[in-house]
Amino acid sequence: MSFLEVTVNNKKVAPFDIGNRRYIGGKSALLGAISDSIPEHINRGSFCDIFAGTGVVGASAFNDFESVTFNDLLFSNQIIYKGFFGRGTFSQGKLESFRNEMAIRITKPMKQNYFSLNFAGKYFSETSAKSIGYIREAIEDLSYGFNNRERAIVLASLIYSSDRIANTVGHYEAYRKKGYEFKEFEFRLIAPSRGRKAKIFREDANELARKISADVVYIDPPYNSRQYSRFYHVLETLTKWDKPLLAGVALKPPTENMSEYCKVGAVEAFSDLIENLDASLIIASYNNTYNSKSSSSKNKIEIADITTILKSKGKTRTREIPHKHFSAGYTDFDNHLEYLFITEIN
Repeated sequence: MSFLEVTVNNKKVAPFDIGNRRYIGGKSALLGAISDSIPEHINRGSFCDIFAGTGVVGASAFNDFESVTFNDLLFSNQIIYKGFFGRGTFSQGKLESFRNEMAIRITKPMKQNYFSLNFAGKYFSETSAKSIGYIREAIEDLSYGFNNRERAIVLASLIYSSDRIANTVGHYEAYRKKGYEFKEFEFRLIAPSRGRKAKIFREDANELARKISADVVYIDPPYNSRQYSRFYHVLETLTKWDKPLLAGVALKPPTENMSEYCKVGAVEAFSDLIENLDASLIIASYNNTYNSKSSSSKNKIEIADITTILKSKGKTRTREIPHKHFSAGYTDFDNHLEYLFITEIN
């Protein structure tokens, strides 16, 4: 059995792939459309996913491009990219030993910790919350001798293992309060890659655009008022482990990493980004939730804005793709479409 596999109820369970997450706006279903939107004559040297989110688009680009750049404002997403594709070697034996040790230790009585004191009985059962907090503290223990890559792998593994059992509908804006039976925690590893040429950033996309170049840049900004740093605050707290004072029913930390694309200046931000991108091809995603009944779902940028701005950069064509979209139940998404704008730079 591979060190990455675990046995649950006498069955082998595969390691986490990068796409094994619940994430608003995830683009797993669009990977084929994005790939075949790139003309044959475009060089396949470098690809940039400048609002990388789950990282699935950038991960898929490794099939066709020599190097891939990942960028996202979230600490949790950055550590996930480093775990899967970061620089440096890792010891399979060390990772397997840590996983096995943690699996044993969390079956024994554990003291309360920061994670369980805040999140038990809400997002996780008490036992699961104690387990998650215990492993998070262990990752900080220097006696395990993790190098930077190994630390990213075990921390990304903890993020995936925690997220898959969380008492949520796919984000941490709220937890389900009635009729939910908590799932119990299992610590599983991710499946890291070796030898990938990846560049990983956690920067404002508009600032990064002024510093880098790529043959193809993929753009998928948050077009509505939902701030991802607030939607995934539990995973951000787990990653940073700065143990902030939490507030409100959802137990959120102080505000940080708020995107301009979720505010009234979104059109100006998008225009600035496109103007400063150094690329041969730009592919931009857009969905039609601007007709949403939910105020938080209403888009800050409309199709006409996107089209005008991209056409000022180069020849632009549009594809319409039927796509199932996340909904918390407040919005009807009949005939929901995802738009791909493909712009060849003048």
